Amino acid sequence: SCSSPPGHFPSPCWSRTVLFPDWAYKPAWSPGSRQVQLWHFLLELLGRGEGGAIGWGGEWGEFVIRDPEKLARLWGERKGKPHMNYDKLSRALRYYYNKRILHKTKGKRFTYRFNFSKLILVNYPGYPAPLFHQVTSMLSHFS
Repeated sequence: SCSSPPGHFPSPCWSRTVLFPDWAYKPAWSPGSRQVQLWHFLLELLGRGEGGAIGWGGEWGEFVIRDPEKLARLWGERKGKPHMNYDKLSRALRYYYNKRILHKTKGKRFTYRFNFSKLILVNYPGYPAPLFHQVTSMLSHFS
């Protein structure tokens, strides 16, 4: 289980050989999960090893979309949008480029990389400053 007591440094979660802090995950059953953001959904799939549609890449935080249409179908099911396709999903991914929380890996098709330090700033503005610096310091060792 990935959990840590309130007020403590987040305990790490291991996904294969990649280290992720607790804040990176939002379970599918959590309140408001229908409003889940795409980046959370991607982490859920990666965390549970949805190998058919998506998988971790070579660099830390890098992932590969192995079956774009399957991924779009799963995302559409999660959001209650049966007409979801990869064109629409990729538009959402490009939106994350501008926010700098996701980057396209040059020269690799369907390969992206999370910017976890930016994810913390954008999505968790109330994250305690000392913990933020500890987490971003930890993340920088893997970048």
